[in-house]
Amino acid sequence: MSDKKKDVETTGHEWDGIQEFNNPLPKWWVYIFYATIIWGIGYTIAYPAWPLINGATKGLLGYSTRTEVAAEINRFEEMNAGVKAELASMDPADIVGNEAVYNYAIQSGRATFATYCSQCHGSGANGVEEGNGYPNLLDDDWLWGGDITAITTTITHGIRNDEDPDARWSQMPAFGDDYLADDEITNVVAYVGSLSGLEFEGDVTAGETVFMDNCTACHMEDGTGDREQGAPNLTDAIWLYGSSEQAIETSVRQGPFGVMPSWNARLDDAQVKAVAAYVHQLGGGE
Repeated sequence: MSDKKKDVETTGHEWDGIQEFNNPLPKWWVYIFYATIIWGIGYTIAYPAWPLINGATKGLLGYSTRTEVAAEINRFEEMNAGVKAELASMDPADIVGNEAVYNYAIQSGRATFATYCSQCHGSGANGVEEGNGYPNLLDDDWLWGGDITAITTTITHGIRNDEDPDARWSQMPAFGDDYLADDEITNVVAYVGSLSGLEFEGDVTAGETVFMDNCTACHMEDGTGDREQGAPNLTDAIWLYGSSEQAIETSVRQGPFGVMPSWNARLDDAQVKAVAAYVHQLGGGE
Protein backbone atom coordinates (compact mmCIF):
# COMPACT_ATOMS: atom_id res chain seq x y z
CA MET A 1 0.00 0.00 0.00
CA SER A 2 1.35 3.38 -0.95
CA ASP A 3 1.96 5.88 1.88
CA LYS A 4 1.57 8.77 -0.50
CA LYS A 5 -1.32 11.00 0.49
CA LYS A 6 -3.91 11.83 -2.12
CA ASP A 7 -3.44 15.34 -3.43
CA VAL A 8 -6.41 17.61 -2.71
CA GLU A 9 -7.34 20.37 -5.09
CA THR A 10 -6.94 23.85 -3.66
CA THR A 11 -8.81 27.07 -4.37
CA GLY A 12 -5.59 28.73 -5.36
CA HIS A 13 -5.65 31.02 -2.36
CA GLU A 14 -2.59 31.09 -0.15
CA TRP A 15 -1.69 33.13 2.97
CA ASP A 16 1.82 32.90 4.37
CA GLY A 17 2.24 29.47 2.89
CA ILE A 18 -1.15 28.26 4.11
CA GLN A 19 -3.30 26.93 1.29
CA GLU A 20 -7.10 26.77 1.17
CA PHE A 21 -8.36 23.32 0.24
CA ASN A 22 -11.32 22.99 -2.07
CA ASN A 23 -12.95 20.06 -0.30
CA PRO A 24 -16.50 19.29 -1.44
CA LEU A 25 -19.31 20.01 1.04
CA PRO A 26 -20.93 17.01 2.73
CA LYS A 27 -23.87 15.82 0.65
CA TRP A 28 -26.25 15.86 3.62
CA TRP A 29 -25.45 19.56 4.20
CA VAL A 30 -25.95 20.39 0.52
CA TYR A 31 -29.33 18.61 0.45
CA ILE A 32 -30.48 20.53 3.53
CA PHE A 33 -29.34 23.80 1.96
CA TYR A 34 -31.30 23.08 -1.20
CA ALA A 35 -34.33 22.13 0.91
CA THR A 36 -34.23 25.47 2.72
CA ILE A 37 -34.19 27.28 -0.62
CA ILE A 38 -37.21 25.31 -1.80
CA TRP A 39 -38.96 25.92 1.53
CA GLY A 40 -38.22 29.67 1.31
CA ILE A 41 -39.69 29.88 -2.20
CA GLY A 42 -42.76 27.97 -1.06
CA TYR A 43 -43.17 30.23 1.98
CA THR A 44 -43.09 33.42 -0.09
CA ILE A 45 -45.78 31.95 -2.35
CA ALA A 46 -48.04 30.71 0.45
CA TYR A 47 -47.66 33.51 3.05
CA PRO A 48 -47.37 37.31 3.03
CA ALA A 49 -43.74 38.04 2.28
CA TRP A 50 -42.66 40.69 -0.21
CA PRO A 51 -43.21 44.35 0.74
CA LEU A 52 -44.99 46.52 -1.81
CA ILE A 53 -45.75 50.24 -1.94
CA ASN A 54 -49.15 49.93 -0.24
CA GLY A 55 -48.78 46.67 1.63
CA ALA A 56 -47.25 43.30 0.91
CA THR A 57 -47.93 40.20 -1.13
CA LYS A 58 -50.82 38.38 0.56
CA GLY A 59 -49.80 34.81 -0.26
CA LEU A 60 -52.00 32.01 -1.59
CA LEU A 61 -53.14 31.01 1.91
CA GLY A 62 -54.23 34.55 2.79
CA TYR A 63 -52.79 34.22 6.29
CA SER A 64 -52.72 37.34 8.47
CA THR A 65 -51.36 37.74 11.98
CA ARG A 66 -53.68 40.73 12.41
CA THR A 67 -56.68 38.55 11.61
CA GLU A 68 -55.43 35.93 14.04
CA VAL A 69 -55.01 38.52 16.82
CA ALA A 70 -58.43 40.00 16.10
CA ALA A 71 -59.98 36.55 16.30
CA GLU A 72 -58.29 35.95 19.65
CA ILE A 73 -59.52 39.30 20.94
CA ASN A 74 -63.06 38.47 19.81
CA ARG A 75 -62.83 35.10 21.51
CA PHE A 76 -61.77 36.77 24.75
CA GLU A 77 -64.53 39.38 24.46
CA GLU A 78 -67.16 36.70 23.89
CA MET A 79 -65.85 34.68 26.83
CA ASN A 80 -66.13 37.69 29.15
CA ALA A 81 -69.24 39.28 27.62
CA GLY A 82 -71.42 38.28 30.55
CA VAL A 83 -69.22 39.62 33.33
CA LYS A 84 -68.44 42.75 31.31
CA ALA A 85 -72.15 43.48 30.86
CA GLU A 86 -72.70 42.95 34.57
CA LEU A 87 -69.85 45.35 35.37
CA ALA A 88 -71.25 48.01 33.02
CA SER A 89 -74.67 47.90 34.68
CA MET A 90 -73.39 47.73 38.26
CA ASP A 91 -73.17 50.63 40.68
CA PRO A 92 -69.46 51.34 41.29
CA ALA A 93 -69.90 50.97 45.05
CA ASP A 94 -71.10 47.36 44.58
CA ILE A 95 -68.16 46.17 42.47
CA VAL A 96 -65.88 45.30 45.40
CA GLY A 97 -68.51 43.02 46.90
CA ASN A 98 -68.85 40.87 43.78
CA GLU A 99 -65.75 38.68 43.58
CA ALA A 100 -66.10 37.58 39.94
CA VAL A 101 -66.84 41.07 38.65
CA TYR A 102 -64.19 42.64 40.87
CA ASN A 103 -61.45 40.26 39.70
CA TYR A 104 -62.37 40.93 36.08
CA ALA A 105 -62.45 44.68 36.71
CA ILE A 106 -58.96 44.71 38.23
CA GLN A 107 -57.40 42.78 35.35
CA SER A 108 -59.26 44.73 32.68
CA GLY A 109 -58.64 48.03 34.47
CA ARG A 110 -54.92 47.35 34.69
CA ALA A 111 -54.70 46.89 30.91
CA THR A 112 -56.84 49.95 30.21
CA PHE A 113 -54.79 52.06 32.63
CA ALA A 114 -51.54 51.01 30.95
CA THR A 115 -52.96 51.96 27.56
CA TYR A 116 -54.65 55.27 28.30
CA CYS A 117 -53.57 56.59 31.72
CA SER A 118 -49.92 55.71 32.27
CA GLN A 119 -48.65 58.45 29.95
CA CYS A 120 -49.60 61.04 32.59
CA HIS A 121 -49.87 59.09 35.82
CA GLY A 122 -46.91 56.79 35.19
CA SER A 123 -46.88 53.04 34.66
CA GLY A 124 -46.87 52.60 38.42
CA ALA A 125 -49.55 55.29 38.93
CA ASN A 126 -47.19 57.39 41.05
CA GLY A 127 -47.49 60.49 38.88
CA VAL A 128 -44.00 60.01 37.38
CA GLU A 129 -42.37 62.64 39.64
CA GLU A 130 -43.31 65.30 42.17
CA GLY A 131 -44.20 68.68 40.79
CA ASN A 132 -45.25 67.67 37.27
CA GLY A 133 -48.95 68.33 37.88
CA TYR A 134 -50.01 64.71 37.41
CA PRO A 135 -51.37 63.30 40.69
CA ASN A 136 -49.86 60.35 42.48
CA LEU A 137 -52.67 57.79 42.67
CA LEU A 138 -50.93 55.70 45.33
CA ASP A 139 -51.22 58.12 48.23
CA ASP A 140 -54.32 59.02 50.25
CA ASP A 141 -54.63 62.61 49.04
CA TRP A 142 -57.66 62.87 46.78
CA LEU A 143 -59.22 65.92 45.19
CA TRP A 144 -62.95 65.45 44.64
CA GLY A 145 -62.96 62.26 46.69
CA GLY A 146 -61.16 58.91 46.78
CA ASP A 147 -63.98 56.40 47.08
CA ILE A 148 -64.71 54.27 44.02
CA THR A 149 -67.84 56.25 43.09
CA ALA A 150 -65.97 59.57 43.18
CA ILE A 151 -63.08 58.12 41.17
CA THR A 152 -65.54 56.81 38.58
CA THR A 153 -67.06 60.28 38.24
CA THR A 154 -63.63 61.89 37.83
CA ILE A 155 -62.61 59.39 35.13
CA THR A 156 -65.95 59.71 33.35
CA HIS A 157 -66.06 63.50 33.11
CA GLY A 158 -62.44 64.58 33.65
CA ILE A 159 -61.17 67.80 35.19
CA ARG A 160 -61.34 71.37 33.80
CA ASN A 161 -61.82 70.26 30.20
CA ASP A 162 -64.04 72.03 27.68
CA GLU A 163 -65.46 68.87 26.16
CA ASP A 164 -67.68 67.71 29.02
CA PRO A 165 -70.16 70.06 30.74
CA ASP A 166 -70.03 67.84 33.85
CA ALA A 167 -66.25 68.00 34.21
CA ARG A 168 -64.86 68.62 37.69
CA TRP A 169 -64.11 72.31 37.82
CA SER A 170 -62.16 74.66 40.04
CA GLN A 171 -59.78 77.50 39.31
CA MET A 172 -57.19 79.18 41.47
CA PRO A 173 -56.72 82.89 40.69
CA ALA A 174 -53.37 84.12 39.46
CA PHE A 175 -52.48 86.30 42.46
CA GLY A 176 -49.53 87.77 40.59
CA ASP A 177 -51.86 89.61 38.21
CA ASP A 178 -52.26 92.79 40.28
CA TYR A 179 -53.92 90.89 43.14
CA LEU A 180 -51.00 90.79 45.55
CA ALA A 181 -47.78 92.78 45.82
CA ASP A 182 -44.45 90.98 45.54
CA ASP A 183 -43.78 91.17 49.28
CA GLU A 184 -47.26 89.79 50.01
CA ILE A 185 -46.59 86.84 47.72
CA THR A 186 -43.22 86.22 49.38
CA ASN A 187 -44.85 86.27 52.80
CA VAL A 188 -47.81 84.06 51.94
CA VAL A 189 -45.44 81.52 50.33
CA ALA A 190 -43.49 81.46 53.59
CA TYR A 191 -46.70 80.90 55.54
CA VAL A 192 -47.97 78.16 53.22
CA GLY A 193 -44.60 76.42 53.43
CA SER A 194 -44.69 76.59 57.21
CA LEU A 195 -47.95 74.59 57.21
CA SER A 196 -45.91 71.60 56.00
CA GLY A 197 -42.84 72.36 58.08
CA LEU A 198 -40.94 74.14 55.30
CA GLU A 199 -38.89 77.27 55.97
CA PHE A 200 -38.75 79.94 53.28
CA GLU A 201 -37.70 83.56 53.06
CA GLY A 202 -40.50 85.88 54.11
CA ASP A 203 -42.54 86.94 57.12
CA VAL A 204 -44.71 84.01 58.18
CA THR A 205 -46.88 86.16 60.45
CA ALA A 206 -47.58 88.68 57.70
CA GLY A 207 -48.14 85.80 55.28
CA GLU A 208 -50.79 84.36 57.56
CA THR A 209 -52.71 87.61 57.31
CA VAL A 210 -52.52 87.50 53.52
CA PHE A 211 -53.64 83.88 53.57
CA MET A 212 -56.64 84.59 55.80
CA ASP A 213 -57.71 87.48 53.60
CA ASN A 214 -57.35 85.73 50.24
CA CYS A 215 -57.07 81.94 50.49
CA THR A 216 -59.38 80.58 53.19
CA ALA A 217 -62.48 80.50 51.00
CA CYS A 218 -60.99 77.47 49.23
CA HIS A 219 -58.15 76.19 51.41
CA MET A 220 -59.96 76.77 54.73
CA GLU A 221 -58.56 78.71 57.68
CA ASP A 222 -56.38 75.79 58.81
CA GLY A 223 -55.07 75.15 55.28
CA THR A 224 -56.56 71.65 55.04
CA GLY A 225 -58.40 72.54 51.84
CA ASP A 226 -61.75 71.45 50.46
CA ARG A 227 -61.41 68.52 48.13
CA GLU A 228 -65.08 68.73 47.11
CA GLN A 229 -64.16 71.85 45.15
CA GLY A 230 -60.68 70.67 44.21
CA ALA A 231 -58.79 72.82 46.72
CA PRO A 232 -55.76 70.84 47.97
CA ASN A 233 -54.70 70.30 51.55
CA LEU A 234 -51.66 72.50 52.18
CA THR A 235 -50.67 70.84 55.45
CA ASP A 236 -49.94 67.24 54.39
CA ALA A 237 -46.59 67.75 52.58
CA ILE A 238 -48.08 66.36 49.36
CA TRP A 239 -47.45 68.81 46.54
CA LEU A 240 -48.91 68.43 43.07
CA TYR A 241 -46.78 71.17 41.52
CA GLY A 242 -43.69 70.89 43.72
CA SER A 243 -42.71 71.88 47.25
CA SER A 244 -39.81 74.23 46.54
CA GLU A 245 -40.16 77.91 47.33
CA GLN A 246 -40.01 78.72 43.62
CA ALA A 247 -42.66 76.12 42.76
CA ILE A 248 -45.09 77.39 45.41
CA GLU A 249 -44.50 80.99 44.37
CA THR A 250 -45.23 80.05 40.75
CA SER A 251 -48.49 78.46 41.82
CA VAL A 252 -49.48 81.55 43.78
CA ARG A 253 -48.53 83.94 41.00
CA GLN A 254 -49.93 82.03 38.03
CA GLY A 255 -52.66 79.82 39.47
CA PRO A 256 -52.22 76.20 38.30
CA PHE A 257 -54.80 74.89 35.85
CA GLY A 258 -54.32 71.18 35.22
CA VAL A 259 -56.66 69.49 32.75
CA MET A 260 -57.76 65.86 32.58
CA PRO A 261 -59.83 64.74 29.57
CA SER A 262 -63.20 63.11 29.96
CA TRP A 263 -63.10 59.43 29.12
CA ASN A 264 -66.81 58.70 28.63
CA ALA A 265 -66.46 59.19 24.87
CA ARG A 266 -63.29 57.09 24.62
CA LEU A 267 -64.07 54.23 26.98
CA ASP A 268 -67.29 52.33 27.51
CA ASP A 269 -69.01 52.09 30.91
CA ALA A 270 -67.34 48.79 31.77
CA GLN A 271 -63.87 50.13 30.99
CA VAL A 272 -64.43 53.30 33.04
CA LYS A 273 -65.59 51.30 36.06
CA ALA A 274 -62.78 48.79 35.61
CA VAL A 275 -60.17 51.59 35.65
CA ALA A 276 -61.86 53.12 38.71
CA ALA A 277 -61.71 49.77 40.52
CA TYR A 278 -58.07 49.30 39.56
CA VAL A 279 -57.04 52.79 40.69
CA HIS A 280 -59.08 52.46 43.88
CA GLN A 281 -57.27 49.31 44.98
CA LEU A 282 -53.77 50.64 44.31
CA GLY A 283 -53.43 51.76 47.91
CA GLY A 284 -54.88 55.24 48.23
CA GLY A 285 -58.56 54.55 47.59
CA GLU A 286 -61.05 55.11 50.38
